[in-house]
Formats: sequence, C-alpha cells, structure tokens
Amino acid sequence: MTTLEKGSPAPDFAGKDESGNTISLNDYKGKKLALYFYPRDLTPTCTTQACNFRDHYDTLKEHNIEVLGVNDDPASKHQKFIEKHELPFPLIADTDRKVLQAYGVWGPKKFMGKVFDGTHRMTFLIDEEGGIVDIIKKVKAKEHTEQVLEGFGIR
Repeated sequence: MTTLEKGSPAPDFAGKDESGNTISLNDYKGKKLALYFYPRDLTPTCTTQACNFRDHYDTLKEHNIEVLGVNDDPASKHQKFIEKHELPFPLIADTDRKVLQAYGVWGPKKFMGKVFDGTHRMTFLIDEEGGIVDIIKKVKAKEHTEQVLEGFGIR
C-alpha cells in the first residue's frame, strides 16, 4: 500500500492517455488535481465512480479541480470506456505500471479467497503546487465527488 502521506510532494509522472497524448503532473500546475486509481475499465464499481465524476464535472471545474484516472488497462480499452460513458476527462494507460508503483497503489489484493496483484482504488488530491492535500483510501464510488470536495476543504 502507499507510503505517501498528506503534505508529501506528489511523485512526478508521465503517461499516455487514451489518445496517445503524454500527460504529466506538470500539466496540472496551478490547478487542483483528483488523481484517481481504479482497478478496471467497464466494471460496475469503476463505472459508477467514473460516472460520478462525469455527472459532477462542472462542479469540480468551478473549483479549479481537474480529474485524471489511471490504471493498467490499454489505451484502446480506455477509449471504449470514455466513449461508452461520455467521460470528459483523460485516463492514463499505465501498462508498465510505473505510475501505479510510484503512488504505491499496485500490490496484493484479495477477492473471493484468492490473492493476486492489482490496482488498489485510491484517490490522491494534489494542490496547485504539486503537494498531496489528502489521500482517499476508502473510496465511495457513488459519492466520490463529495469526498474529493471535502478533501480539498470545499465542503
């Protein structure tokens, strides 16, 4: 699990989005960033979480908050996810898991009695200067936007 804490600088990263564009932490300087890690595209809980961000995207933008999703699915699957659910934010295809490992969200998980490596659902709230304001470790997919706003001290 992550060893990052509130007040730590966010690890720098660069990754390709669903369209092959390179996105880095530096692209978000001057803005707040909800950097969210999720296990899989097109699965029920991950879809609920992404659609919660989509449905409240205007509210997030009003507060200068950008959204960026990351997992190890390929760009083609991200593109299908975005198109099917009309997501207005990019998704990084971290197929080499460098971003996942930098944030400490890749590791052992247990599901139906089996242990396997995977992406832990977590969101890092990063301020305009690149510092970690909060880490949401217990994500509530249906209420995630509210968690993000509270984490940034907006509600």
